[in-house]
Amino acid sequence: MEKELQSLQKFYNIVIEFLTTYSFQLIGAFIIVLLGWFASKYVYALLMRIFEKNHFDMTLARFLASVAKVLVLAAMVVVALGKIGISIAPFIAAIGAVSLTAGLALQGSVSNYAAGVLLIINRPFKVGDTLSVAGVYGVVEEIKLAYTALRNEDEE
Repeated sequence: MEKELQSLQKFYNIVIEFLTTYSFQLIGAFIIVLLGWFASKYVYALLMRIFEKNHFDMTLARFLASVAKVLVLAAMVVVALGKIGISIAPFIAAIGAVSLTAGLALQGSVSNYAAGVLLIINRPFKVGDTLSVAGVYGVVEEIKLAYTALRNEDEE
């Protein structure tokens, strides 16, 4: 019984020492993440208002606002990890490596999305226009990030 009490006392002392030493860093990191969460929601809402005011395409507007929201939140989490005392250099290196790997693995798909973004931004054609692709004519039905749907003269 005496050994259990000593073990419990050691554990209690370690917890008290940890909280005494790191409590302000933990509270600061929690506040940073909380502020990041609110800031990311604010950035999303602000961008959506700007895009709606300028009559931006809603598909692309939601995509860009969501990307900005995730980036703001991720940046604040990285700052919070630094506040706790965790070295953030390995995290940044890992994010770079994962991004490179994903970019190479998804190269074809990403190029389709990039082309969709350029089509939506530049608007070389719009819904209802008639296009000729590889000698086949079709009417633009819808323009999405990943594809553009055409209807040919056979209604296909």
